[in-house]
Amino acid sequence: MKRRALVVCPGRGSLDRSSLGQFDRRSAPAQAVLDAADALRRSLNRPTMRELDAGPWSTARHIAGEHASLLTAVHGLADLAELNRDRFEVVGVTGNSMGFYTALVAAGALDLVDGLTLVETMGAYQADNVIGGQILYPVTNPDWQPDDAARLAVDAAMARAVAAGHAAALSIDLVGYVVIGADEAGCRALMASLPPVERGGRTFPTLLPLHSAFHTPLLQSASDRARDDLAHLGWRDPVVDLVDGRGHVHRPHSTAPDALAAYTLGHQVVAPYNLTVALRTALQHCAPDVVVALGPGNSLGGPIARALVTAGWRGLRTRDDFDRAQASDEPALLAFGVSLQRPLLQ
Repeated sequence: MKRRALVVCPGRGSLDRSSLGQFDRRSAPAQAVLDAADALRRSLNRPTMRELDAGPWSTARHIAGEHASLLTAVHGLADLAELNRDRFEVVGVTGNSMGFYTALVAAGALDLVDGLTLVETMGAYQADNVIGGQILYPVTNPDWQPDDAARLAVDAAMARAVAAGHAAALSIDLVGYVVIGADEAGCRALMASLPPVERGGRTFPTLLPLHSAFHTPLLQSASDRARDDLAHLGWRDPVVDLVDGRGHVHRPHSTAPDALAAYTLGHQVVAPYNLTVALRTALQHCAPDVVVALGPGNSLGGPIARALVTAGWRGLRTRDDFDRAQASDEPALLAFGVSLQRPLLQ
């Protein structure tokens, strides 16, 4: 019997040096995704995905939005092309931040070429044009329980930054972490103001490299530009349920393509992206048997796991419950970016 799968697409922050050197080993269906992306890049006289994948790794080059965005989407769509449809039935799709663009293709709301064009266009806006920045900070304790003091510290730090005349706003609710978007001065103020915290060997607050203040009003110019540059895209009904960053479900046969376009190029760019609500809604509405995380990497493994526990999905109530489910014959979460799990998905 096929397992009902909720597919989750990561944002561009999932790309790192371990993502390189994989494309030449991909299957024919995945190579077709690469072919389409490389044809688009050649038409724009930009480095192809295969050229970037060949390395060597350069943070300045590979993490830059004009390259990382399409690389991330291509990794995810190549994974989706290799998903074994005899074992899994995709019943819903969602994503985090830029991953929503990948989700549009995965759900059939845009065809492959239009989806790649969307990602390439939005990523290209970042070339030599990083606007403000994003800061990552935990708001749960190591056992995934809410940390009220941390949440209050975030609210207070943002209030102080705004009172000092800086732009600062919630960018992403990342299921146990928050991402704050701010202008450059606001980022400096927040980095100095937020109490240092250690999680998993990392120290927070963390300033995300080469990230604009996505999902805040600071990106209004990108939204305005995209409405004109991408007016030609062929928006359509998704073929499976598509959950956006508000938790709104775009259903087959009942979605207004114009409204989906307006959300994607408007609200999604300038307003907070709530992955917590998106995942909770998708779990409740789509009733999957398993969550499948596309690559690159497994950056969404933690947020998805915390979302499953927070939602009490399949009786999961604690971190230990999740670990036991993962060790069973039917794991709750399977990720293409985990080498031992990839064969279970292909």
